[in-house]
Amino acid sequence: MPWFRRSKENISSGGPKKDIPDGQWTKCEACGEIIHRKQLEQNYHTCHKCSYHFRIGSKEYFGLLLDQKTFKETDGKMRSVDPLGFVDTKRYGDRLKDSVRKSGLNEAVRTGTAKISGIPIVIACMDFSFIGGSMGSVVGEKVARAIDRALKMRLPLVIISSTGGARMMEAALSLMQMAKTSAKLAQLSDAAIPYISVLTDPTTGGVTASYAMLGDVHIAEPAALIGFAGPRVIKQTIGHDLPKGFQRSEFLQEKGFVDVIVHRKDLRETITKVLRLLQD
Repeated sequence: MPWFRRSKENISSGGPKKDIPDGQWTKCEACGEIIHRKQLEQNYHTCHKCSYHFRIGSKEYFGLLLDQKTFKETDGKMRSVDPLGFVDTKRYGDRLKDSVRKSGLNEAVRTGTAKISGIPIVIACMDFSFIGGSMGSVVGEKVARAIDRALKMRLPLVIISSTGGARMMEAALSLMQMAKTSAKLAQLSDAAIPYISVLTDPTTGGVTASYAMLGDVHIAEPAALIGFAGPRVIKQTIGHDLPKGFQRSEFLQEKGFVDVIVHRKDLRETITKVLRLLQD
């Protein structure tokens, strides 16, 4: 059969298949488009076909937003400990060590001072690659210190959130960070120092219930999941289907929780405009 011979000889597929180097290509989770990683990076880690925003870490956000060679990290050596001796599928202490090794980070947030378009700021950026960007005692303390630094230096504060919420392995110690960071932000507000909160996918749990939703301006990336409890938990609890697009940034903007939704390529320019507006 001719078609069989053509298929066997690989003629129908355009000739011999070429090996594709591992790690050079990735698939868009939204539309299924196959994208070369270099092309993805050049397009701000977003899909060129459907604009799906891939999840990125603090290193990538700092590279996209900050003026070159202006970022000075603070409290970079702080690491969590295991105060409760917590064990689930593995010991919390071992999980911390694994996360440090795999992510190359010491914690789920990085803080420091920098400049955006020449404007000095204090910045904090969460990183989902470290235990799902969860907020434990050290994350809360680093954010609180960043707020103190913004207050002392009278510099605008920018926090980029990417998190699954409070870190359950630290129980109430983690939940305490919600109150601590919220109280610090109240001091910042009283001092009339601007705070811009950038919400990325996902921003959930205790972080949403504290500093992520307490900004003077809330900027969200397109289609970011933003909420307290997850949509599956809510659906199971109330026993009803949820509205289309529930807890996505577009839904929250419609309900007044988000001020503006910005494509990642325009994020630096938008933050610059807001900072200049708030400083006038």
